[in-house]
Parts: sequence; C-alpha cells; structure tokens
Amino acid sequence: MNLFGILIGFLTLLIIGLGFPLVIGGERLFSYLCWPYMMGIGFVMSIVSFFISINWLSVMVGVLGATFVWGSTELKEQAIRAELGWYPFNHYKILLPFGKAIEKWKAPHL
Repeated sequence: MNLFGILIGFLTLLIIGLGFPLVIGGERLFSYLCWPYMMGIGFVMSIVSFFISINWLSVMVGVLGATFVWGSTELKEQAIRAELGWYPFNHYKILLPFGKAIEKWKAPHL
C-alpha cells in the first residue's frame, strides 16, 4: 500500500489552508502593496522545487510557492474586504520598500 498520494494531498490541503491567514495577515500588516514580494517569493520557491531531488519535499516547496503566488493575487480583494468591514482594518500599516512605486502598478487578479 502506497500512502504517498494521500500524504501529499493532506499536506497540500494544510498548506493551502495556511495561505488564507497569510493573505489576511499580510494585508493587515503591510497593505496589498506587498503583492510583488509575495509573488517573487512564490516564483523563487517554485523554481527551487525543480532542483530538489527528494520527491515529497519538492512537491511541498512547489505547493508552498504556488500558494504564495495565489496569495499575491488575493491581497487586493482582501483590502477591499477589510475596507467593507468584513475583516479588521489596520490604519497603521508598515510601508515596505518601494511602496510608493508599487502603488502605481496594477495589482494582479486571477
């Protein structure tokens, strides 16, 4: 009996589930302007997963990278939900480097 598939499925579900608090917390602390950083981390992790020879670790790093890329596309929607009052709104957000330049960019959507 091979438990690899069910274990990978469970861990993938766990990682994706942890992506929701990542989006909510990221927007609350840094605003939606942290999306390029999250997307960059996700792409780097996805590329790194190609070079990991241990199968289960490669899959988990790839799923984590995809979760970061997905989270970067959800940050703008989360900002809207916070402004509507669905989530707590933080008026004192930390401005990340290049935040003023990122404001001019269009945030990605899926």
